[in-house]
Parts: sequence; C-alpha cells; structure tokens
Amino acid sequence: MGLGVDDGGCTILHVDMDAFYASVELRSRPELHGTPVIVGGAGGRGVVLSATYEARAMGVHSAMPISRARRLAPDAVIIPPDHRAYAEVSRGVMSLFHSVTPLVEPLSLDEAFLDIAGALRRLGSPTAIGELIRSRVFDEQRITCSVGVASTKFVAKLASTRSKPDGILVVPAEQVIEFLHPLPVGALWGVGEKTEEQLERLGLRTVGDIASTPVATLQRALGQATGRHLHELSWGRDSRRVSPGEPEKSIGAEETFDDDIDDAIAIHAHLLKLADQVGARLRSTEQVGRTVQLKVRFADFTTITRSKTMPGPIDVTQDLYDTARGLFDALGLQRARIRLVGIRVEGLQPAQGAARQLTLGAPEQGRREAEIAVDSIRARFGSTSVRPARLVELPPGEEYSR
Repeated sequence: MGLGVDDGGCTILHVDMDAFYASVELRSRPELHGTPVIVGGAGGRGVVLSATYEARAMGVHSAMPISRARRLAPDAVIIPPDHRAYAEVSRGVMSLFHSVTPLVEPLSLDEAFLDIAGALRRLGSPTAIGELIRSRVFDEQRITCSVGVASTKFVAKLASTRSKPDGILVVPAEQVIEFLHPLPVGALWGVGEKTEEQLERLGLRTVGDIASTPVATLQRALGQATGRHLHELSWGRDSRRVSPGEPEKSIGAEETFDDDIDDAIAIHAHLLKLADQVGARLRSTEQVGRTVQLKVRFADFTTITRSKTMPGPIDVTQDLYDTARGLFDALGLQRARIRLVGIRVEGLQPAQGAARQLTLGAPEQGRREAEIAVDSIRARFGSTSVRPARLVELPPGEEYSR
C-alpha cells in the first residue's frame, strides 16, 4: 500500500483504467499480452490513441504520430481503434461505479472520481472499496485499473498515477505532505510545460520547493491566481468536491458469474436480483424509464442485447423483471452457457409528474408502495435485510447491493 493502510477519512477515490483502448483490444487477442501493442490510425496522419506498457517503455505515448511510434517500436502490433467497443466497456465501468455510490464524476471514458463516504457502512473501508472496484472491473470487463485513495481529489489522482499499472495506493491524510513534497513540480495540477520552465528558472524543482516559497513570490512570477493555486496544492489543500456530471441517461446493473450458467431457471433468479437493484436505484434517484434492455454474454464472450419500449415509464421491480425475463425467454436458448446477464433502463425522466405504467390486473396502489417501504427498510438495516423470496435460494455469498 506504499504509505500505510490508515485510510480513515480517505473517502475520495480516483479510478483510472490501465492503457484503456489497448487493454480492451487485448481481450480478444490474448496472444499479444506482454508485447508492444499500439492502438491508432494507420494512415499517414494517424496518431497513437493508446499503447501497452511494453510499447510505452520504448518511448511510445498517446498523441504521438504513428510514423514516429513505428520507428521507436518497429515490432509493435498496430490495431485500428474500435470506438463502439470502448464506449460499451466504459458504460459497464461507469455502471459499476454507480452501483457503489451515486457521487461519480467522470473525467473521460476510462476514469472518474468517486465520493464513497455514503458507501462505507454498506461496503467497508475505503481500501476495501477500492479493492472491490479493481476486482469487479477485472472480472466484468477483463481489463485492469488503478485506484488512488485519499482525502482530496488532487491527491487521489496523483495516487492512482503512482500505483499504475494495476495497483492501489492509499495516502493517509497525515501523510499527504510526505507524499507530495518529493514529487516534481510537473505533478501539480495546472503545471504545463511553460509553467514548469518558469518554476525551474526560479530554482523550484519539487512540490516541496513550491511549498516553502512565499505566496507573494509565486504570484509575482506566475500571476495572482496561478501562484495561489499552486501554493495551495503544494500543501495538499483541495476543497473541490466530487461533482456528478450530467444526469444519467440510463440506469443498469449486470452480473458476471463465477461459473458459466446454462440453467434458465437460475438465470431467471439472477434477472430478478438485477431487476431489484435497478428498480431500487430508479426509485432512489426519483426517476422512471421507458425502455428495458437485456444484455447476455456467452461463455465465448459473444454478447447480445435485446430491448423493449414500454407503453409508459416504469420503476417497479416486478415490471422490470417480467420484461427482462420475457426478452430472455424469447431468445430460445437451449442449454447455452452464459457468463453474464444485465438489465438496463433507458429513456429516463423525473418520476414526479410521470404517468407510470400499471401492471396488467394490478391495483392502482400497492406494489410500488410496498417496494418503497422495502427501500426504507434496506436503507436502515442493509441491502440484504429484505429480499424477494426466490433470491433466498441463491447460493451463499451472492449478496447484492443497490
């Protein structure tokens, strides 16, 4: 863990996928693991979008012209990008993050800040949550990620960078200065090439050098705002909170099985579990949706999706389950070995004022109100305190979280 394991108060995580585009490509090319691989356009003006760490060790980096990358790594395999695949993996990763906490601030397709303060009681310590995320990303997406755990966004991002690849680094609050001050000035947020040159002309080469320089001196050299900003960061002071971006366009959950499943009845039970999770999240965020999507991934990693648009918006678990089960049964699978199933609801809108769909034959009041009551019980006593009867029969350890 590097600087120790006292993670009290370290409720900010920065999670960053390792060599994201290249890692996604290697999922279908396992023979290339451990070799230099470059993802990018192969044309005369092509640039590097991503590269494995073996290629990076040869000097290849993102935004470099492919022609130069070829000279640095002549034996590297160059793969054209598949942006649809990257977007799909990104959606899965972000969905995983949102299953941990609603406070997720995406920075790009492959990295995000998470505020996990509200998840500690449910999922354990910050370190345990970081390890859970790393494990689930690998299990569900077959790529690795690195996690920084700290009390501020700035330090968490630095920690994830220092833990690459495929690592986790906790920076306890009392060790922030010890962690920061030996780093080069270029590690500070906002220090580009020109600013770094200005700092070096002043004889400032480490973060500790900046910390020991009077603010007025920094402001005269760099300007009022930049001088103050860098001095604050040099002492580990960063008051910015994790700010979720645009409202989610969809809400979903998926599950990768420890062993492939070929039993339709068992799949039905897992679909019910996922519908329960998705319904709870819809209600907790006061949203309803119109389109239910089913995702099925087979043992050979072939993936298919099916969807159905409902007559009206829904947020009731039973409606979600009935729809997803109908989509699954319509596939007509006969003993197909399945690795993963998922349910996603799209076409979200605020629940307030929405004309919800009524389940055929159901009373206008009752089912949804009962599920809201269950939500309240779970919020107080834990996510597994009340479960649908069919889920009680799932194997031990198959607990779920909202």
